[in-house]
Amino acid sequence: MKSFLIIILIFLSVVGNSQNNDESQLALEYYRNKEFEKASVLYLKLYNKDKVKIYYNYYLYCLFELKEFDEAEKFVKKEIKKSSDDLSLLVDYGFIYKSKNQPNDANEQFDNAIKKLAPDQVQIVNLANAFISKREYEYAELTYLKGRKLIRDNYPFNLELANLYQIQRNYQKMIDEYLDLLIISETYIQTVQNRLNNAIYSDKDSSLVKTLKTSIVKRVQKYSEFNIYSELLIWLYIQDKDFKSAFTYSKALDKRNKESGERLISLARIAVSNLDFEIALECYKYVIDKDKNGDFFIIAKNEYLNTLYQKIIIAKDYSDAEIAELEQNYLTTLNELGEKSSTISLIKELSYIQAFYLRKSDVAIERLENAISFPGLKPADLYEAKLVLADIYLYSGDLWTAAIYYAQVEKSNANSPIGYEAKFKKSKLAYYSGDFKWAEAQLDVLKASTSKLIANDAFYLSSIINDNTALDTITTPLEMFSRAELSIFRNNDSIAELILDSISKQFPTHSLSDDIAFLKSKIYEKTKNYNKSLELLEKIVKDYSYDILADDALYEMAKIYDYQLNDKTKAMEAYKDILVKYPGSIFVVEARKRFRLLRGDLLKNESSLFGNS
Repeated sequence: MKSFLIIILIFLSVVGNSQNNDESQLALEYYRNKEFEKASVLYLKLYNKDKVKIYYNYYLYCLFELKEFDEAEKFVKKEIKKSSDDLSLLVDYGFIYKSKNQPNDANEQFDNAIKKLAPDQVQIVNLANAFISKREYEYAELTYLKGRKLIRDNYPFNLELANLYQIQRNYQKMIDEYLDLLIISETYIQTVQNRLNNAIYSDKDSSLVKTLKTSIVKRVQKYSEFNIYSELLIWLYIQDKDFKSAFTYSKALDKRNKESGERLISLARIAVSNLDFEIALECYKYVIDKDKNGDFFIIAKNEYLNTLYQKIIIAKDYSDAEIAELEQNYLTTLNELGEKSSTISLIKELSYIQAFYLRKSDVAIERLENAISFPGLKPADLYEAKLVLADIYLYSGDLWTAAIYYAQVEKSNANSPIGYEAKFKKSKLAYYSGDFKWAEAQLDVLKASTSKLIANDAFYLSSIINDNTALDTITTPLEMFSRAELSIFRNNDSIAELILDSISKQFPTHSLSDDIAFLKSKIYEKTKNYNKSLELLEKIVKDYSYDILADDALYEMAKIYDYQLNDKTKAMEAYKDILVKYPGSIFVVEARKRFRLLRGDLLKNESSLFGNS
């Protein structure tokens, strides 16, 4: 009998819940269809039955839509008698008066709600939220300020007030609350940075950053004993890409706190990622000059050289004198540290510079041949060194030795990124040599590579070979084109341009037209003729938007605007076009990253670098 009763009770409960759900859905449907009369009847019934706040709110919404203010007043008044501790009801009551154009009565209820506040954080926050939901921001502010007095040191409501001031666009008060919070506890630095970053992103007229800088500088001057304001100012300069100012304050903090230079290393790395090589070099030089026995001396020394290297390889920003100076810096550093397994990265970079920029292939080969026999050399370093060595042999014209080293790396690293890279380079060597069918067979395997970049390059080269070696197609244009590519690889750009022009003249309607334009754009970019390079890339994007090179051309355009011409607007447009028009492109990830960076978004790994001393 007892079991039977339990089953009956469960059944009735399920039926009751099911009925409630049905009525709730029906009420919402009425409300969405603006049938407020029908919706109000159901919501009142549901609220009287379950006392759920959402039903209360929707019932009031319906009465407001129906302009039944007297009915709403009676209803809320009755609820106040039942729940006198729920101060949000007084806000509703006051809002009814306001809707009836009785502002004095409304303010009386609002004031009454604040008067009744107890030293209860939850009650204070709930009342403030009730005011905010009615856009009564001044009363929300009064609520938090009264709460601050009631609770005192236990909870000061800085974050809540800052958020409220942001809604009102009262940036000075918002900033003051965040800065005051950091005096209370520096552990809030990450929260404050995240909140400020969101506010900066939402600031349409860019007035916030200027106000923020001024406010923080004043705090730095007033509270010089607190590092936290200098930390925040450095962070802000980084967001604004003002690495020079960030360097000035970072250096000052390092000296004041007698630090080891770590914050300068961190700043240098961020500057490098933003291609501000000059400031990065200043950061590293400061650490190098600071203490030859310091914890970060060797790191700074190595990364200083690597930054110079990147300035040349990535930014293509160099003169002959700078190349010679870089070589000398490498030689000096290696003389100090020694040529051994721990300096293999420096040796690889020096060898690459000597071969490809100073035409000292023999010297570079000798140094690398010696380096790959160092005792204690890590396998990864060995194979990377062999790849560079193979590239230099190819550059110098020794295709046979280059092929041997590529094959060694491929064989020892099957199914790994460096193995795929070696296989691709070996395939390209065959392509340079005119062995198109063998190269194509190898490339077809690489198209399934887990490395997207290798797979993409393999797909492109395989397509070129396939399209230009069909049974009824002469291979002369492809042979000439591959020779032009090899000439570019060997830095014989003038010869490459002559070959490409010859193809265009002899075979004006050939399918390689867009490929020729793309290759010539690279030559013009190397010689810093950016306008000509952009002209060719724009032609590819416009006339060959359906073809395999379209997203490559768009990405190259973006990089020229971004890195060479410093045209932020056009760079962002090009990056955005990649995201919108070519969502499957391998460049999407980098395009999105650069687009967000140029737009001013905060990179996660940058937000916390200066969060703690």
